[in-house]
Amino acid sequence: MACAASGTKVTLRFGAKTFSNNCLRGYSNSSVSYPVARTLGSLSSPIRVQHVANGSNLTVMNSKSRDLSVNLASTNVSLKVNSEERVTVLVIGGGGREHALCYALDRSPSCDAVFCAPGNSGIAQSGDATCIPDLDISNSDSVISFCRDWGVGLVVVGPEAPLVAGLANELVKAGIPTFGPSSEAAALEGSKDFMKKLCDKYNIPTAKYRTFTDPSKAKQYVKDQGAPMVVKADGLAAGKGVVVAMNLDEAFEAIDSMLVEGSFGSAGSKVIIEEYLEGEEVSFFALVDGETALPLESAQDHKRVGDGDVGPNTGGMGAYSPAPIVTEELKCKVMESIILPTVKGMAAEGCKFVGLLYAGLIIEKKSGLPMLIEYNVRFGDPECQVLMMRLESDLAQVLLAACRGELGTVSLTWSPELATVVVMASEGYPGAYKKGTVIKNLDEAEQVSPAVKIFHAGTALDRDGNFVATGGRVLGVTARGKDIEEARAKAYDALDVVDWPEGFFRHDIGWRAQKFRRMVAH
Repeated sequence: MACAASGTKVTLRFGAKTFSNNCLRGYSNSSVSYPVARTLGSLSSPIRVQHVANGSNLTVMNSKSRDLSVNLASTNVSLKVNSEERVTVLVIGGGGREHALCYALDRSPSCDAVFCAPGNSGIAQSGDATCIPDLDISNSDSVISFCRDWGVGLVVVGPEAPLVAGLANELVKAGIPTFGPSSEAAALEGSKDFMKKLCDKYNIPTAKYRTFTDPSKAKQYVKDQGAPMVVKADGLAAGKGVVVAMNLDEAFEAIDSMLVEGSFGSAGSKVIIEEYLEGEEVSFFALVDGETALPLESAQDHKRVGDGDVGPNTGGMGAYSPAPIVTEELKCKVMESIILPTVKGMAAEGCKFVGLLYAGLIIEKKSGLPMLIEYNVRFGDPECQVLMMRLESDLAQVLLAACRGELGTVSLTWSPELATVVVMASEGYPGAYKKGTVIKNLDEAEQVSPAVKIFHAGTALDRDGNFVATGGRVLGVTARGKDIEEARAKAYDALDVVDWPEGFFRHDIGWRAQKFRRMVAH
């Protein structure tokens, strides 16, 4: 076993397996016996070695300050642990959403360790999880082997692609509790045509639509209906397959891009053209165990790239929670008219939904009623960041209850504070952007206030140990406050400290909540 000195990166090696405070690399099933793997699987990141001497006791402290005593000898490794039942969690993914989930799980009293595959450098450096960059999450056999060797009792799948590909199917089949729907149920996001047909069959309110594979027929339909019109790629398009066409030319261009030019590959081989609904968009989340649905707190996203909601759509430039437009009355309407009919409909279709239903809604201006725009089958990004900042319940136990069909026994506790997140993105996003630009002062930015947390979405470390940008949306600067003004102030104060000339952000995140607050005040 090799160990670094105090104050440096700590690495534990058993044969070919390496376990460090930041990353787990060189994973090999054959390198370590199962008991040792289970032992290391119970340790939470970061690991701090306080004393080491050959043949003596090594005290390893995890991030929750529980002392775990490891007796080291040349031929034997044993671990004394608390007899209290705990769970080791593996989070699949490597973006800002996954960082937020790791953060919440790491704070869960029953969660003993958090792994994240592949994770990212920011997650690793924060100590919110132990990252496993070399685990191939597209290979279910590798994920299952890792879970068995490291005693993982819960897998949380962050992104939609592994769900649509069937990762949850294989994990559940192997007896590993997994929070995330089967590939059949993930079709709610994987195919907008599937979702729309389900809405038709079970009377779930949504925009009028037609589905096309022929560009000529699609264009004729647009001519007949008139603009504005919404054109959507049927499959997964990384949040970029939706065009709000304000005139016929924009609609024709979107149709040609998807059906003729193949801009989104097979995801755009079928398009949905639906009526344009005027109103305010809001995100609604519910945990589902196959039969029971438990609503989470509301959140509101900012999709457009520029201040004042101008420019192209993005994956999300910021969010806040709760969204004041989602009243208790509206929440009940959404549950009764949209969420519960979906849960019952999916069960009736033979593909029970277990996981997170994320309903993108529009509160229609004319009627004031909620209409379903689309479903996602996982936490939203950046909405997950503000939800996890406010959640006070034990997330690990809540998600396990969903996996076991026991949500009916669960109630959630939330901080009364409001949370907001402002996304820092690379210049040029959502178009072409430069990678590898250096980001400085992140530690200083987090120290602006104890209520500030920076979630990493697209960062890596260069040879000099500097954070560099590797994606379009790179950081989620998040803060809590007693109201929207205080939360915004803390987030923007932290943003002012971040030194990243090649980054940009919106300056008006939370403007709708501020407008609503002013309206109520008057």
